Amino acid sequence: MSSRRLQQIIPAVATSDGAGVNLRRSLGRAPEARLDPFLMLDEFSSDDPDDYIAGFPSHPHRGFETVTYMLDGHMLHQDHLGNRGNLLPGGAQWMTAGRGIIHSEMPQQERGRMRGFQLWINLPAAEKMKPASYCDIRPDEIPTVALAGGGEVRVIAGQIDVGADEVAGPVRGITTEPLYMDVRLPEGGSFSHPVATGHSAFVYAYEGSLAIGEEADARRLPAQSAGVLGGDGPVAIRAAGGPARFLLLAARPLHEPIAHYGPFVMNTREEIEQAVGDYRNDRLT
Repeated sequence: MSSRRLQQIIPAVATSDGAGVNLRRSLGRAPEARLDPFLMLDEFSSDDPDDYIAGFPSHPHRGFETVTYMLDGHMLHQDHLGNRGNLLPGGAQWMTAGRGIIHSEMPQQERGRMRGFQLWINLPAAEKMKPASYCDIRPDEIPTVALAGGGEVRVIAGQIDVGADEVAGPVRGITTEPLYMDVRLPEGGSFSHPVATGHSAFVYAYEGSLAIGEEADARRLPAQSAGVLGGDGPVAIRAAGGPARFLLLAARPLHEPIAHYGPFVMNTREEIEQAVGDYRNDRLT
């Protein structure tokens, strides 16, 4: 079976969010830069506290899921449901906003590197108004698998075969059946992995560049870029010109209309207006 090809490159662009956190946005930087069911991917990475110290004070969400994955630094999650989670290096949080959640993510450091990602995944119409939920994932709950040719894979969602065994990530039971892996390759290293037929898939290179596809017609994906993968079949990825690190993400598309306004993602404009009204009148949750 032929591997998926690199169909589109979406370079991450500098932007600001929260109370002034400087970050790079690839997916979601424009309505046409989405990949159903993925809505947005932000990378934050800085040694300068001025880039992150203001954090993400209390704010609402409705209609989708947010996934925050930390590489370096320490942030504290708190929400109106009483959840409290420490985002530590190598840890993650999976939050389903559903009908509404009001939360904050604030840095717990005044110096040093803060580095990680936030991913938005759409919810199907039938689940947009379900009760909100939150899952705090400790670093030791995310399995790490060594690759035969060097490098490693951390499995946040989905699974990877290791010999006759399957190693699964801690996130399960999500309707879109997401795959979320953090892969590190040495210079010249390679990685291949199956992706379910019909599922959307993309790669985000955050250290080094990649060659994606079969060797004869592989395309280069530079660092700080999202690469949308076309076709079906597995992914085949090589580190190009040095060691590399990247995220591999895939999920079942929803094929539903999207209405998006700030922290609300629904199916119609009327539902967005309802979300705004509910928030203003303390009826969001």
